[in-house]
Order: sequence, then C-alpha cells, then structure tokens
Amino acid sequence: MTQTVNLPGGDALPLIGFGTWQLKPKTAYESVRSALEVGYRHIDTATLYQNEADVGRAVKESDVDREEVFVTTKLRPQDARQARRTLESSLRLLDTGYVDLWLIHWPTGQDEFVSTWEELLSAKDAGLARNVGVSNYSPAQIDQLTEATGQQPAVNQIPWSPAQHDSALLEEHRRRGVVVEGYSGLKNTDLRSPVLTGIAERHGVTPAQVVLRWHLEHDIVILPRSSRRERVASNFDLAGFELTKEDVAAIDDLA
Repeated sequence: MTQTVNLPGGDALPLIGFGTWQLKPKTAYESVRSALEVGYRHIDTATLYQNEADVGRAVKESDVDREEVFVTTKLRPQDARQARRTLESSLRLLDTGYVDLWLIHWPTGQDEFVSTWEELLSAKDAGLARNVGVSNYSPAQIDQLTEATGQQPAVNQIPWSPAQHDSALLEEHRRRGVVVEGYSGLKNTDLRSPVLTGIAERHGVTPAQVVLRWHLEHDIVILPRSSRRERVASNFDLAGFELTKEDVAAIDDLA
C-alpha cells in the first residue's frame, strides 16, 4: 500500500510511516529492516530517540534505495541555538546527505520561537532537509511562524487517536494546507472498545488495524511502532479493507 499525501514542495509523503520512539539501538535496526522488507517507505526518528545511527544503517543495508525511503528526524528545543550543527550531526549518524523531513520536536521558548523556524528554513534552502515542519504545535503557533517568515510548516506531528479526534482541529490544519501526522494512535486507544471490536469482526481484521485504517480515511499520517515482526506487518496491512462511512462516524464518536 503506497498511499501518499503531497507536501507543498511536491514531495509525496507515505501515509503509513514506521515510528521508532523507545526502540533501543539493536531493536531499532532490526525493526526498521523488517519494516522496509514488509513495504514501509517512511521511517520516523528523532535526536531524542538516540537511534538515528541504527535507523540509518538499516536503511543503508536494506534492498531499498535511499531515494525511495522518506526519512524524518526531529530537533529537540534545547538544541535550538545550535540547530544547524544538530542537523549535521543527525545526518552523520543517519549516514545520508539529507533528510526528507526535519521537525521541531515541540515548541521552543518565545526567545527562540521564530529564529529556530528560520534555522529550519535555512537548512531546507541548503538542501539538508527537503521539507520542514513542527510537532506538538497549535494552529495559533503555526500562524505565528508563518506570519514572521512567510513560510509555513509542511507538517504538524501531534498525538491523535479516536479518543482525541477533533474535527475542528483537523479542519484548522486543512485550511492552512498543513499535513497532520498522528502519533501514539494505538497507545492512546482502548482496543477492547465494543465499537472497535465490532467493526474489526465485520471486516475480519484486528481492532488495531481498524484504528490505523480510520486515520487513513481522514488522510492523517500514521506512525505505528512495534519490535515484533508480525505486528510490524499487520500494522502495514491496511489495503485489503475499507471502513464504511458509518464505521468512520462511529469511531469519530469515541471522542
């Protein structure tokens, strides 16, 4: 399944990404290798995760060309004053000349708020990051960056799950042309919910697959993470069924 969403610069961002948060080095390497073998073409890491070298090695040693893998990493706010140096360090660890997406992991203090965004834009101009964006920002904070620089983030990565579904917030992002990437969608969901188990039963899939497919129906990028190969595979295996309008509405109502 190679469902993608187009970013403002023209790059195609795969809607199904593989998250690597909390994956220790050896596990990160093995899990990313498994993910690429299964068919994932979008890998999400961060300076904070301390596994960039292992993610990069997995991409390099896989049978997939680097150009075919969309790689995201993130800048910690405390590294804001040496943002460019931090990105260069990430690129050395990943062993690649660029990342496809570089995000500010969460908002910095007001003193560095705009200057950090300017650093990301300058890294993009230099070809070190093909796209730049933010994580854990509100629409008002996104507007502040856009008004100050004339350039808005391509992506906002925020927690998203059926319990946190907010159609007004989604619409705010859509109106601005900012792609929403949802994280912790499974972690923040009661997979034993009768609504989810009922829908899963009807489609012959797992409740986790229903939740992930529900994100896709809303064009929200998903970043499921697992160190178990069979789970890595089932989280990617979402093409064989589609949720009905009624299914989607019922899951929306869990919020």
